[in-house]
Amino acid sequence: MFKKLLFVLMVTLIAFSCSQEKKEYTIVFYNVENLFDTINDPITWDDDFTPKGKLEYTNERYQQKLVNLSSVLSSINKNDFPTLIGLCEVENRSVVEALVNQEKLKDADYGIAHTDSPDGRGIDCALLYRKNEFKYLSHDVIGIKFPNEPNYKTRDILHVQGIIGATDTLHLFINHWPSRIGGVEKSEKNRVFVAEQLKLAVDKLQNENTNAKIIIMGDFNDEPTNKSANETLAATNSKETSNPKALYNLMYDLKVEGKGSYNYKGNWNMLDNLIISNNLITNKKGLHTNYQAGKIFTEEWICYKTPNGISAPSRSYSGPKYYGGYSDHFPVYFQLNR
Repeated sequence: MFKKLLFVLMVTLIAFSCSQEKKEYTIVFYNVENLFDTINDPITWDDDFTPKGKLEYTNERYQQKLVNLSSVLSSINKNDFPTLIGLCEVENRSVVEALVNQEKLKDADYGIAHTDSPDGRGIDCALLYRKNEFKYLSHDVIGIKFPNEPNYKTRDILHVQGIIGATDTLHLFINHWPSRIGGVEKSEKNRVFVAEQLKLAVDKLQNENTNAKIIIMGDFNDEPTNKSANETLAATNSKETSNPKALYNLMYDLKVEGKGSYNYKGNWNMLDNLIISNNLITNKKGLHTNYQAGKIFTEEWICYKTPNGISAPSRSYSGPKYYGGYSDHFPVYFQLNR
């Protein structure tokens, strides 16, 4: 009897020890540059992305796009698939399903959180999550309605709630803010307004739970130093704060160093942001990361050389010209550790 009890105790201790092993989770955001299917949706402006459209977007080009994107996403962490992947510029759920079923991604067994947004072009945000590492709980959206421009439609902010590593509840916000069309200064008010709506949602969560674990990711069409992110959302690079509600932008210091995720006419812009609640850095135990965790995936094989020698993102299209690349943005990512 004693030997049997000893055996059970040893098995229990081994199981507990295994459950306490260090674990690394890769968190990614990627603007995938117009991941459209070839079907003409009569209620959105997707006519160009059809075989007879201006871009001559055939099924072959669509399938190549899926292969290209799956190659990128499966290569960011050479040891394992990313746990969470935020996406923007996806047309609908079906293209996201086609992406996760690609040969290079299907073994990751990704679940999908997605909602159709009112954007005129029909592009949305989505979240991919590994079902064995992230327990999906719910998702909803923050709808954006401009009070002075009721006919202006933009992307909703996708909010996903789930549990990572069996114990930690995460709130994720996936964003794609209004573009800079018309000029950075003239269009800034739209991005500031979206940042205000996001800040209201974050404040509500933190007022209910000071230690809420929050990850904000997205193409802001603004940089970490711009008003919308730095002032309105109050996501900074301050490392000297004891405020548990503070937000830290992991891409801020990279921007200061002159790096970026998007290249416009030879200039780097850090339009893709990764922001976390302060408790994901100050935690001494459990889920945590560090101030230097933000990274840009810039492997040469997803780049092309500009005339002045810059390795910029190799895009699918530039205007009507087809290049067959990956995206006009680099993916950004960081590691969460337990």
